[in-house]
Amino acid sequence: MLRRRDEVVQFYMNGLDEEMRLAARLQSDFLPKEMPTVGPLKFNALFRPCGYVSGDLYDVFRLDETRVGFYLADAMGHGVPSALLTLFLRTSLASKEIFSRGYRLLTPSEALGRLNAALVAQNFSHTTFATAIYGVADANTREVSFAQAGHPKPMLIPGDPAEPVRELELYNGALLGIFPEETYQTTVVQLSPGDRILLHSDGIETVFGDEPDGSRPWQEELARRRKVDTQTLLAEFSARLDAQSGSLQPKDDLTVIALDVD
Repeated sequence: MLRRRDEVVQFYMNGLDEEMRLAARLQSDFLPKEMPTVGPLKFNALFRPCGYVSGDLYDVFRLDETRVGFYLADAMGHGVPSALLTLFLRTSLASKEIFSRGYRLLTPSEALGRLNAALVAQNFSHTTFATAIYGVADANTREVSFAQAGHPKPMLIPGDPAEPVRELELYNGALLGIFPEETYQTTVVQLSPGDRILLHSDGIETVFGDEPDGSRPWQEELARRRKVDTQTLLAEFSARLDAQSGSLQPKDDLTVIALDVD
């Protein structure tokens, strides 16, 4: 009887494992297959779920000949419920208004405002919140417009070695899914050749840990690596996670989008 019980449990566990692996492959299909390069703008990304599926989602896409849109969203929690919410966010985020004779690009603040309204209007049976950051980069001017909804601030690694690595000071609105009439603000950042911006989810803290005094060791480690190229930097982040104790069960999802400006 015990052997038969174990066989039944194993059968259902194998089925569940296969379903979760299929869900993970499906989620990965929603991620960019290739990162666009437009003029001086080059993108790279790191995506590390803490389980089969992730509560993080990102995308980088061309808006027109010279502008690129990109976003990173982080649904509260982990696992399947959070992953399902990210799919709703992906399909609900609008970047353009289409007219019969053309289109108009939405500002980042408009895009997040409409996304927040769509999430609130959905009236999910369980409380669902998410953070997000949406940006539009212009290859001609090297300007990047940002809007934030409760998301961690991006990091700027200046091309000038005399300037410090620092967080970008952006207006941070409320989390998505709380206030129906919440408005967000667009902040424009002027970049120079050699600058690099990192957008990240809060799982970045798991790479190097955090301290009880509130300090952020990962930012110090990032400053030490400012001369490392982006692909190597992201590979080092991933290797660092693999080397940690309990790396098979990390504490949080990790996603990083890197924008390099030539």
